[in-house]
Amino acid sequence: MAEQNISLEAATRRYKEPISWFAGVGYAVVYYALHYFIVIANNVLAVKERFIAPKNGPTFIKRYPCRPKLPLRIFYPKNFDAKDGKKLPTILNIHGGGFVVGNPRDDDLFNYTFANMHSVIVVALNYTKSPRARFPTPTYDLEQLVLAVLSDSSLPIDHDRVALMGASAGGNLALSVSILPSMNGTGDGVRRIKTVIPLYPVVDVSVTRDFKIHHRQYKPSLGGFRANPVDYLLRLSPVFDAAYTLAGQDLQDPILSPIYASKDQLPPNIFMLGIELDMLANEVWRMICGLTGREVGDQTVGRNHVHPHGKLVLDDERFSFEVKKDGGNYRWLLIPDQIHGYDHYDSLELLHGDKELSKDAELKTKEAQKVIGKWLFEGPFA
Repeated sequence: MAEQNISLEAATRRYKEPISWFAGVGYAVVYYALHYFIVIANNVLAVKERFIAPKNGPTFIKRYPCRPKLPLRIFYPKNFDAKDGKKLPTILNIHGGGFVVGNPRDDDLFNYTFANMHSVIVVALNYTKSPRARFPTPTYDLEQLVLAVLSDSSLPIDHDRVALMGASAGGNLALSVSILPSMNGTGDGVRRIKTVIPLYPVVDVSVTRDFKIHHRQYKPSLGGFRANPVDYLLRLSPVFDAAYTLAGQDLQDPILSPIYASKDQLPPNIFMLGIELDMLANEVWRMICGLTGREVGDQTVGRNHVHPHGKLVLDDERFSFEVKKDGGNYRWLLIPDQIHGYDHYDSLELLHGDKELSKDAELKTKEAQKVIGKWLFEGPFA
C-alpha cells in the first residue's frame, strides 16, 4: 500500500490519466462481463415478476417516452387512498452499482420500507449503464426522467415536497442531477429540486484510491468480514472508473465530482450519509464540512473503537450533526462499524456470509431511515 502520510493536495489530480493497453483490456473484460451478466439476470427477474409478484415490489412499473428502455418502479404507501385526492411527499431514488451494474429492483426492500415508514411515494429512477453509456449520459437520462415524473399529472406528487436520493454511484448522480439548470432554477427559474439525500456517495473522483483507503477506519477486533484489512471496493473501483470515464476527463467537473459544486448550485437542503468502514467516507466528510464551514480535522472519519451492535451514534459530532445556516439545512450521519452498501444487507450477505454483520446492518438501516424521515418532516417537508 502507499504511504499513509500522503497529503490531500498531493493525492488530487485534475485530469484522468491514460492507463496501459494491457490494463485497459483487463478492465474491459471485467466490466463487460459484469454488465452483461447483470443484464441477463435482470431480464430473468423481469420475466419472473410477470408471474410471481415480489414480496417488497413496487405498486406498479412505468415507462416514459423520453427514455422508453428505462422503466421506473413506483412505490405507494399501503395507506394511500387514491379517492381522497391527497398529494404525497415524493422521493426520487437512484440506485448504485458503480455506474456499471445495478438495477432499480436492487432497492426494492429499501424503497418499499421507506414508502410505508413515512407515507411517501418513492420513485426508483433508472439510467443507462456504462460501458454502453459513459459520463455524462446517465446524468442526462435521469434529468429527463425527473422532468417526466414531475410533469406526470397521474402521479399524486406534492411538488413542494420532493427530494432526490441515491446511494453510492446513485448518490453521485443525485447530486449531479440536482445542480443542472433545469433542477436548480438557473434554467427556467423553477427550482425543482430543493432537497437531496446522498447516501455514501462518490463525490470526489479527483482524489487517488491510495488516499481514500488510508483515510477510513479499520477495525480488526470486529471479526468476520469487517476485519478484512483491504476495502472490498478497492479491486472494483478501477474497473468502474475505466468503464465510466475516458482519459483526459476533467475530474473536477462538478457534474462528475459534486464536491466541486458551489453552494449556490446545490440544493439548500442536504442530508449526507457516510459509512465508517468505507473508502468513500473521507470525501463525504470533507464535502459536508465544506458546506457547513466546519474544520475537517482528522481526515480519517469516525472513531477507532467498536460501537454498540445495531445502534447509531447520535451524540458525537463526528457521527451526527445538523447545521442550519444561510437558508440551508445540512445534516450529517455516519453509520458506525459498517461497510459500503450496508443497506443492501440481504444481498450482501451472499457475498460475505457474515450473519452478525448483516443483522447489525439491518438494524442500522432501519434506524437511519427513521433519522432521514425525521429530518425531512421537521425540516424540508415541514
